[in-house]
Amino acid sequence: MNTTNDHHARIAKMTFTSVYPHYVTKIEKKGRAKEELHQVITWLTGYDEKKLQKHIEEKITFEEFFQKAKLNPNAHLITGVICGYRIEEIENSLTQQVRYLDKLVDELAKGRKMEKILRIA
Repeated sequence: MNTTNDHHARIAKMTFTSVYPHYVTKIEKKGRAKEELHQVITWLTGYDEKKLQKHIEEKITFEEFFQKAKLNPNAHLITGVICGYRIEEIENSLTQQVRYLDKLVDELAKGRKMEKILRIA
């Protein structure tokens, strides 16, 4: 599926704070804890709890969120389809990183074991 520059620009300007409550709702509806969500975000971005809360409060964009992140070296192992896009085929790096996060949240909500979500062994 092809994406446009407009699509990438919309994702870049979207605030992490606007999407974060949806992540929480999605995983809590499926019986997962907010702490597990934070564990997944920490694994992907390198943010600790304090830094994550600061970014939420500052209402930073996804572009800023991922510019400041130290992406996990195993993030490339996140593959599959999310929101109609095959993650490994997304050419725009920011859009791909946002979809990495979407995919991890989706896997958490689907009840996948944490070791599998975090690509451990």
